[in-house]
Amino acid sequence: GLWGALTALSPQDWEQRQEEDTLLIERILLLVRNVLHVPPDPTEEQGVDGDASVHDRVLWALHISGMDDLLKFLASAQVEQQWALHVLEIISLMFRDQRPEELAALGQGTAGAEHGEDTRELEALRQRELAEKRARALQRPSRHSRFGGSYVLQGLKSIGDRDVVFHKGLHNLKSYNPDLGKEPRRGPR
Repeated sequence: GLWGALTALSPQDWEQRQEEDTLLIERILLLVRNVLHVPPDPTEEQGVDGDASVHDRVLWALHISGMDDLLKFLASAQVEQQWALHVLEIISLMFRDQRPEELAALGQGTAGAEHGEDTRELEALRQRELAEKRARALQRPSRHSRFGGSYVLQGLKSIGDRDVVFHKGLHNLKSYNPDLGKEPRRGPR
């Protein structure tokens, strides 16, 4: 009855809704709030450990009916701000029996397993990438740079009263000759 009437109103129809539709929505939200507000009765709920409580079964029924999606829509839609307090109260009653530590641990349990799996996948991808990089490095021809560095020889003057700049490696310094690298001058025959 009431739930069918509420779900029959699509979000587009809600913009043109009548006053009786608004009253109907408010009554449904108040009914859901009142149902969730009923405190648990331990004498009535004597089930086996692990059995769902009456509150949990009500929450499951709300989920199956799609009421949770409707609550999400009412909470997030800009034009539906008039229902914000009702929705907030319903959501707080939904989590009434839960302790924040348990909810956080429950979320971390699945997230932790997924995080561990993601970490393993990332590590495997990183190892594969390193292996490919090594293989590419082995395939490349090795080119050695002929640049051994430049050094200034202080105390040894070149042209223009500047220090000599030596462009070979330091191990060649012992055999330094100012004429190194110059073409020998050939005399006439």
